[in-house]
Amino acid sequence: MAVGAERTALYEREAETGAAEEAVRALGAGRDGAGTGGLLVFVGQAGLGKTALVTEVRRLAVWAGCTVLFARGGERRRHEPFHVVRQLLQPVLAGLGEEGQRQVTGRWHGIVGPAVGLLPPTGALDPQGVRDGLDYVLVRLARLLEPLVVVVDDLHWSDPESLGWLAAFAERARELPVLLVLACRPGFDRTSTDPTFTDPTSADPTGSAPATLPGPLPDTFDQPDRPGPTGLTGPADQPDRGPESLRRIHGLADRVHRLRPLQPDSVAGLVRASLGPEAEEGFCRQVWTVTGGSPFGTSALLREVGDQQLEPVEGNTEQLRELAAKALGLTRDHWLGRLGPSTLGYAWAASLLGTDIRPELAAAIAAQGPDAAARSLRELRHHRVLIGTADGRLEFVHPLIATSVYQSVPPAVRTAMHGIAATEVENAGLGLAAASRHLLETRPDGDEETVRKLRRAAAEHLATGAPEAAQRCLRRALSEPPDDRDRAEVLYELGCSALLTDPATTVNQLRLALDALDEQPGLAPGERRVDATFRLAQALAHSNRLREAAEVCAEEAARTPSGPGRGRLEVAHFMFSAFQAEEPDSRDRFRRLERYARSLAGPDGTAAAVSVLRCWELVLRGGTADEAIALAEWVLEEGRLPPELGWTNTTWGFELPGVLGIGYLYADRVDRAEALFDEAVTAYQVAGWSGGHLGFALFLKGLLRFRCGALAEAEELLRHSLRTAERIAPGIPLQWFAVGVLADTLLARGRPEEAWELAQHYSFGPPFPTVMVLPDAPTLYGRLLLARGDAAGAAEALATAGAALDERGWHNPVWAPWTGHLALALLTQDPPRARELAEESVRRAERFGPASAVGSALRLAAAVHDGPPATALLERAVERLAASPNRYEHALALVELGESLTTDGRPDEAGTRLSEGRKLAVHCGADGLAERAGTALAALAGPEGPEGPEGPTDTA
Repeated sequence: MAVGAERTALYEREAETGAAEEAVRALGAGRDGAGTGGLLVFVGQAGLGKTALVTEVRRLAVWAGCTVLFARGGERRRHEPFHVVRQLLQPVLAGLGEEGQRQVTGRWHGIVGPAVGLLPPTGALDPQGVRDGLDYVLVRLARLLEPLVVVVDDLHWSDPESLGWLAAFAERARELPVLLVLACRPGFDRTSTDPTFTDPTSADPTGSAPATLPGPLPDTFDQPDRPGPTGLTGPADQPDRGPESLRRIHGLADRVHRLRPLQPDSVAGLVRASLGPEAEEGFCRQVWTVTGGSPFGTSALLREVGDQQLEPVEGNTEQLRELAAKALGLTRDHWLGRLGPSTLGYAWAASLLGTDIRPELAAAIAAQGPDAAARSLRELRHHRVLIGTADGRLEFVHPLIATSVYQSVPPAVRTAMHGIAATEVENAGLGLAAASRHLLETRPDGDEETVRKLRRAAAEHLATGAPEAAQRCLRRALSEPPDDRDRAEVLYELGCSALLTDPATTVNQLRLALDALDEQPGLAPGERRVDATFRLAQALAHSNRLREAAEVCAEEAARTPSGPGRGRLEVAHFMFSAFQAEEPDSRDRFRRLERYARSLAGPDGTAAAVSVLRCWELVLRGGTADEAIALAEWVLEEGRLPPELGWTNTTWGFELPGVLGIGYLYADRVDRAEALFDEAVTAYQVAGWSGGHLGFALFLKGLLRFRCGALAEAEELLRHSLRTAERIAPGIPLQWFAVGVLADTLLARGRPEEAWELAQHYSFGPPFPTVMVLPDAPTLYGRLLLARGDAAGAAEALATAGAALDERGWHNPVWAPWTGHLALALLTQDPPRARELAEESVRRAERFGPASAVGSALRLAAAVHDGPPATALLERAVERLAASPNRYEHALALVELGESLTTDGRPDEAGTRLSEGRKLAVHCGADGLAERAGTALAALAGPEGPEGPEGPTDTA
């Protein structure tokens, strides 16, 4: 925007510039630790001066010594992933050199590198991982370049990937020395009841409505939305991408500054400043009426009036409407008459490129040689269509002009030029991902080369963490259409593109891919069909449709010839069946799995997968832990997973290494479990998989910390895992896992009401999901009821859970300790039955074997006895738990033993045990247990004070 136009656009913007000055000043104070970041949002219709306002903010920030990162959304580049991100980060990162870049990006270098244009795209990235990496980079830059101002103009035209990241990062702005300044057009936050919004086309700020045009001007935009004064509002006015992200940003701002049209007196002042003080009042009033108080429209109209040397008298007001349309260049005839065919062709090419226009690329698209392109560029500069930037690129003087020029291109010519642009962008070395936005605008023509390019572009988009952009390319490839040989492959790629982010979409597309393979059986490679089936089953499982997943694998295995592919599907059938919460033939499947294992020829990936499943089955069935661990040890290679079972290996997925680690954990082999779970976190972080995969790894780490009694750390990890699950979709298995163990952790920390509220908030209760939950969901629900004092409800829930588990032959006392807790629920109602259940709980634990399982069962058994028998059981529990990794259960047994010894009249021993238990409870973060032990110690000490055998027992 020209300097004069900027000054014009800043009329009546004192409140907005004042808010910006205050925000920049507060940010600058952060150098001394007192200032904070924030979020400024400016909203206004096209032409009301948003660009001039953010330009002023940039000037203020530079003057105050801030580092400024700037980007602008582009109407033509909304489908180019991370376009805004690259504008923000690429210049500053490029200036740091390779060593500085690696210091800023850290371990995220390979993940954010493709998104910001520092590295070529390779592989496939999880979008959430890329967003997390961008968070890390901006936080590092904020510390390095403090204070930092991030400015984005035309936010409504940001690509969805950049917009989604900005919306998430905006929540953190106040925590950092970062000021976000965002400008956009209205639409995302506007409602009919919004009293603060004023449409400049609908009301006179002084109370009388301007006489807007009755309809669109002749030959104006091809598809007008609703005309404003001289057509200033049109289709480009309304954002059509990312409304949720925009609303989220709007909601985070302390205040959204809505720009208003200029009042008549201000427009009169501008007229007289431009045309002379003798400009008549009627003329000034008509300028305001025609432009609707738009600063841009006013400035453009006054330039045209000056060029035409029109006298500013009331008698000339009839010409203003025509001059306004001419000034804004809203018609095809206008551009052709003003610029001529050759120059207009160059302008058309520039409008296709949108923002950050390379002059030589525009010339190539317009098929103009150096001399012709130079002449065109001079004309476009002269007519205030294009201006140069500091880096030698071009940009349109105003987005409205860019939109007008683009929409003046005849549709057939526009389509052809997009095809040329795609080729020229690729020839310029910018990559197929950049060229793909032009390919999307071409007409389907059955061209195999276009299909090939779109598939390669989709792969590049996936390698930057932009699956939605990949899906656009693949859908466009399907509409080309591809030949029969390629159609199934494109459908397969389309399905897999959403595997990390949208299981439901994956299911639909992979079913279509398999149907296409059915139509061309002679052309379908068996490996692809097996892989498509397995990925379909995975997506079904992740959508809580495990029975369908198992059935899909069984049906496909039956039609697949003998070999590795069939073996993979058969094992997948066993795997997805095993993970179902309810399965009618569980015992028979277990026997079939044993027979299948004996049929395998030798050690390979299939044999390893089967060994993991057999290990897990033995764990669930409460078989001996030693036998289960022997199977697990056979799988590992020097304590590490074999490559085919790696966490990021897509042959089997994360389920098998996950249950292998849990098997180790339940068997008290914490060393092996921790090594596996640490490997999972590292593998997913390196791969940039920050979605469900990393969420599951964090859940496993939280489960391990809970089982070891590190309750505070467990709570933190589990809450992180739960947040990850919420970002994906409600009700997915990961959410059930995280909520279950988190509720268990809160119970252990002495916060039963919070545990219940958590369960209620996430509907953790009947009906339960079809997927097996860790811990067993019905059992935990019964325990929550018991903690609330609802013994009858708990007894019913636990009895129902136990019957279902016994029917399947699952007797594991760690995963589902229903027997011991049902004994507690029945204690007052049926003491003999309670003791019988407690004894059964101990028998099952002793059969399984690990010290933590036996010790916990003995502790629960003691609760249904009194006096010396209870004390004897607790002494055995303490002995076993002392040899286990479960410090919380050990602390709980110590405290309960101390209380029992007190009842038995053995105060010295009681004080020792209570002190030990309290100390260990504090170490575990079991605040409620520590307080309970302190109370018992105080009561034991009597009126002389809380003195135990080891000195003061401070309960603070």
